[in-house]
Amino acid sequence: MVELDADLDHIVPSVLPPFWAKLVVGFISLLCFARSYDGDFVFDDSEAIVNNKDLQSDTPLGDLWHHDFWGSKLSSNTSHKSYRPLTVLTFRINYYLSGGFHPVGFHVVNILLHGSISILMLDVFSVLFGGLQYTGKGQRVHLAPRASLLATLLFAVHPVHTECVAGVVGRADLLCALFFLLSFLGYCQALKESNKEGTHSSTFWVLLSIFLGAVAMLCKEQGITVLGLNAVFDILVIGKLNILAAVRKVLHKNKSQENTGMFKNGGLLFRIALLTIGGTSMLYIRWKIMGTGPPAFTEVDNPASFADSMLVRAINYNYYYSLNAWLLLCPWWLCFDWSMGCIPLIKSVGDWRVIALAALWLCLIGLIFQALCSEDSCKRRILTLGLGFLVIPFLPASNLFFRVGFVVAERVLYLPSAGYCVLLTFGFGALSRHTKKKKPVAAIILGILLINALRCVIRSGEWRSEEQLFRSALSVCPLNAKVHYNIGKNLADQGNQTAAIKYYREAVRLNPKYVHAMNNLGNILKERNELQEAEELLSLAVQIQPDFAAAWMNLGIVQNSLKRFEEAEQSYRTAIKHRRKYPDCYYNLGRLVRAGSPSFPSQYPDCYYNLGRLYADLNRHVDALNAWRNATVLKPEHSLAWNNMIILLDNTGNLAQAEAVGREALQLIPNDHSLMFSLANVLGKSQKYKESEALFLKAIKANPNVASYHGNLAVLYHRWGHLDSAKKHYEISLQLDPVAVGTKENYSLLRRKLEQTQKKDV
Repeated sequence: MVELDADLDHIVPSVLPPFWAKLVVGFISLLCFARSYDGDFVFDDSEAIVNNKDLQSDTPLGDLWHHDFWGSKLSSNTSHKSYRPLTVLTFRINYYLSGGFHPVGFHVVNILLHGSISILMLDVFSVLFGGLQYTGKGQRVHLAPRASLLATLLFAVHPVHTECVAGVVGRADLLCALFFLLSFLGYCQALKESNKEGTHSSTFWVLLSIFLGAVAMLCKEQGITVLGLNAVFDILVIGKLNILAAVRKVLHKNKSQENTGMFKNGGLLFRIALLTIGGTSMLYIRWKIMGTGPPAFTEVDNPASFADSMLVRAINYNYYYSLNAWLLLCPWWLCFDWSMGCIPLIKSVGDWRVIALAALWLCLIGLIFQALCSEDSCKRRILTLGLGFLVIPFLPASNLFFRVGFVVAERVLYLPSAGYCVLLTFGFGALSRHTKKKKPVAAIILGILLINALRCVIRSGEWRSEEQLFRSALSVCPLNAKVHYNIGKNLADQGNQTAAIKYYREAVRLNPKYVHAMNNLGNILKERNELQEAEELLSLAVQIQPDFAAAWMNLGIVQNSLKRFEEAEQSYRTAIKHRRKYPDCYYNLGRLVRAGSPSFPSQYPDCYYNLGRLYADLNRHVDALNAWRNATVLKPEHSLAWNNMIILLDNTGNLAQAEAVGREALQLIPNDHSLMFSLANVLGKSQKYKESEALFLKAIKANPNVASYHGNLAVLYHRWGHLDSAKKHYEISLQLDPVAVGTKENYSLLRRKLEQTQKKDV
């Protein structure tokens, strides 16, 4: 648009050549988010990447097409139904090239993707501002370089993009945006070709655009909306449909054929038909793949969608839209999660927050009126497409068609922010045109760019670690129970249980039905031997959510510690019923407590483990062995269950069976030094000294600072008659653990024997 570029002449004084403009945009976009390149895997990255088996080579590639974004089967009722196989495929390639879960490679790809998208935005904005008019030689007439560059810079440095760029799971939005823009540009090429003789080339580009839209949808669901945007672009820009004029003619029953020519020009109906068929096919296939219907979300995920009153739902949905608009206008208050009480429900029209949604609709109605009623066709085009880019990609997150699992999510604003940048650039052009003082306008724009760039740098730093990310949310959403829960969990992982308890208690206070916070708090109190309060919290958690397997498991541990064995057994079995594949339940049920045995896993003691421990305490040895065997069937690498089977069989005199179990375990986990140690003890008792010695030495090589390893090897040498070697390892063992009573006694016996031998020799 020539006029808009002229209005921006004093704001963007020089026109950079396309190559240099793209270089500047790419450099600035990378610079804003470069600070996140060496960040950790944070928040959702743990589930979508670190714990996602689809990234590992032992998972067939074909499984990616049957699993959701988090690695669960789409056919499962618990699946999130987020179908993004191409995004997961890029994670898998990252994992392969990085040689494991090294976050640097993942972050670098995200930063480069944002830079590429920002560069691509230059071409997209050039079309939006300049239109698609060509010379006889096929060159575009109006490139709108100043407007395009300004809008692209506003997009490149927008802080709301930080979640997509600095959070690795945001790659779904980045890849979706990349193919979304490519699909749009491909459709523009189809429109260019439609002006030439013959339609084959144009049809190819339309089909390619639809294909790229499908690829965008396989990266993230909102990618399909590009087909709607293409249709709007074709009808309103290429077809030059004046909606207001058309409505007037319908109202006045004007049978003029003036506006019907657009349906004959360039095969508009044919292109729209292709878009409709393509979009319908994509939606049908997507629905069939999803299998069991839409995902089931809880009230804490999206409380407004569970409101009984349609009026309350409508008011809150519109308030959420106004919050999203505010994040685009003023992206200073950003939060990784906006659920769990962060935004209290509006329950009546008397709530002062209704002003926000009224302001939003006043602005939107004003823009829509200008887009429809303006006599200036260029103004109509820019406002219509700006609103199209703002609204159409946002529709899947609007709750209009189906319930979504969030209240506000910054990541879904990545594409809509392009429409905001178009409208803002148009507004700056209008402001510059109506004021004589150009420098203040230029200063405002420069200030916005610098402040946003600075905010990007700061926010990227906050996304580098979970501790910084979670704490940054406290000032934005102090009422969000999930924020307090995540800070508490992070502190607990660091070993700071006292501080973790404080945040877990606050999470439960803010959300009295927050069962995960109750479970974690109860777990910590259990470890601190505050068993009564732990039992109260865990009992309340399973009352609120009866199928919460982890809480049942921890409740069983507490009841076991309180010597209420029957109740503990019932709790363990309830946990197993609700989560069949819970191998550590059986392990804990069968675990035999003895000196030198592997330590009890305090962080997240699994249900099967505890059930086995209970049976061992009750001397129900057969039940304990069965529990541990079930645990190893479900989880073959469960070394603790294997170890305690060996120990129990050893202590009950079943040496042959203990040896067989030990050999089976080492075949599955060949580098586990605790298994080597346990099997070496059994072989020593069976007088297989040479093989026992080899295993002891191998275990010591793997972990040389375990006193019991040296002590038991010394006992083996003592029995075997290798007294000098026994003396050496007794002494090493006592250096590592000077108070070991058994080792002291054995060492004293050995010294007396050595003294007697020396006297005989004399």
